[in-house]
Amino acid sequence: RGFVYDSRNNLQMRGLVVLLISKAAGPSTAELSFQHNMVSGIYSSQRSLAEITELIHTAFLVHRGIVNIGELKSCDGPLKDMQFGNKMAVLSGDFLLANACTSLAQLQNTKVVELISSAIGDLVQGIYYENSKSSEENCLTDDIGISTWKEQVFLSHSALLAKSCQAAMELAKHSAEIQDMAFQYGKHMSMSHKLHSDLQPFVKESSSDIMAFSLNCAPAVFHQEFLGRDAWIKQIREEQRWCCQIPSHPACVSPQLQEAIKAGKGVTSAIDLCRRHGNRALAALESFPPSE
Repeated sequence: RGFVYDSRNNLQMRGLVVLLISKAAGPSTAELSFQHNMVSGIYSSQRSLAEITELIHTAFLVHRGIVNIGELKSCDGPLKDMQFGNKMAVLSGDFLLANACTSLAQLQNTKVVELISSAIGDLVQGIYYENSKSSEENCLTDDIGISTWKEQVFLSHSALLAKSCQAAMELAKHSAEIQDMAFQYGKHMSMSHKLHSDLQPFVKESSSDIMAFSLNCAPAVFHQEFLGRDAWIKQIREEQRWCCQIPSHPACVSPQLQEAIKAGKGVTSAIDLCRRHGNRALAALESFPPSE
């Protein structure tokens, strides 16, 4: 429970965004007669939806915490404890997901059920894709362009929030146009949030330590595009040799590789893309009436 409600992590962010976008949109003209059901400008069904969104996100966080027993070392702890922990993580995640599905059915709106179900499907697809990449030999990245990267990130990071924002508008009987704007807001806001977190190891100047970063993060994908596949693989091979020399290094990321990405156009391109998504999220909000 402490993990789920830890205020230092942005774990409750998605539910809050759903509530805020519901409040920003207000009641639709079709729903004006039901305004007595609203508390602080939000319908009770929209509050339930915000909780469902959080439950789904948390369930996937718990499932993502399952460890690969085959990669464990003796210093990681007793194997039996880890196996028990894995079973508990699977069951806990399933329990949260089952609760979310029950609450979803209680909303009695087939379009909302369809939207959120498809978001769960997107999440599963995105996470399977991530895991299949990280388990590959040598952790070498696929030769993916930024467009493929965006498609993958949409599935694993944006789909749930985008479709939840759209579903909140559907619950208030808003028009298809308003629903689409809410979807666009959720999509672009979470894309820029992901890009922002991907950029942190490359833009933080105060930290003297090397921050670990994924070879599938946006700056690295841009860097690979500019550099060309062969030169990129050569750089990674050099990094792997460096890792072998310092096996105790926690991040296992050579300063040379980090500096090479910093020196290239990858970081500035990722910053530009982050701003573009941020601006598109703000543009989507323009379609909503002025509110507090």
